[in-house]
Amino acid sequence: MTLLVLASASPSRRTVLKQAGITPLVRVSDVDEEALVAREGLTAATDVAQALAQAKAQAVATAGDLHVTDADAAADPGVFERDGERRLLIGCDSVLELDGEVFGKPGTPERARLLWSRMAGREAALHSGHWLIDLDSGQEAGATSTALIRTADIRGDELEAYLATGEPLAVAGALTIDGFGGPFVTGITGDHHGVLGLSLPLVRELAGQLGHFWPDLWDHRR
Repeated sequence: MTLLVLASASPSRRTVLKQAGITPLVRVSDVDEEALVAREGLTAATDVAQALAQAKAQAVATAGDLHVTDADAAADPGVFERDGERRLLIGCDSVLELDGEVFGKPGTPERARLLWSRMAGREAALHSGHWLIDLDSGQEAGATSTALIRTADIRGDELEAYLATGEPLAVAGALTIDGFGGPFVTGITGDHHGVLGLSLPLVRELAGQLGHFWPDLWDHRR
């Protein structure tokens, strides 16, 4: 069996895994995203997503504290360790690409409003980087998924109401499909899980490269 450690605070990523039968142990990194991108001089959207995913995974891997505690088990009974269990860590990050520019989490209503003024009624690419580390062997593997998102022509009072929820400020590209923003996404080409920040087919492939059998990640106590 394999315990999956998720190096992300994203509720969407955790939900994607839970719905696929996997209860992850959550550990959040302290990576400064903007500083890392500036330091590395990254400009391509896929490079940004991949570098951030790798940095977050490696930061959590080196920080330690990667075993289930009583507090973890109390917060989520689905999280538990078995004798001899292997451990696999995954870091993820997503960015939106529009007109050749890269957009992460807006952080403020002003930045989110400006982005929506440009992408409303158009198509943009959502890139999600994934980086896996086998915590027992030290082997690593990574890749990026891409999905094209078509947005509704949302403007005016409707956009202001959406911004007031606070949701678009904390997600890549100022939109998501599993919350208030769902009605404003009119179509997706590609893996819809990737739009939620974690591509299950891609993670399965990467886990296989590291020698993990996907059903071994399932929480059989569900």
